Amino acid sequence: MSDAVKKREWVGRVLSNKMDKTVVVSVERSVTHPLYRKVLRRISKFKAHDEQNVCKIGDRVRMVETRPISKDKHWRVVEVIQKGRAE
Repeated sequence: MSDAVKKREWVGRVLSNKMDKTVVVSVERSVTHPLYRKVLRRISKFKAHDEQNVCKIGDRVRMVETRPISKDKHWRVVEVIQKGRAE
């Protein structure tokens, strides 16, 4: 019985890597206002699991939805798409 469930994926930038095996990723999306039709920029912050601690601040990463790892972590970093500049 193989129910292939499509898990949600987001691409975002790493804001913080101060925690052990955890990064804070900001995901930016554009939404249209329902009445005024203006395009608005919405930013959401997620905590994601980074098993090898390879993510640095400014990296562009792809993360996928997973089982709850802790109270706030429900995402896992799959790959680093682009390295951020060294700061």
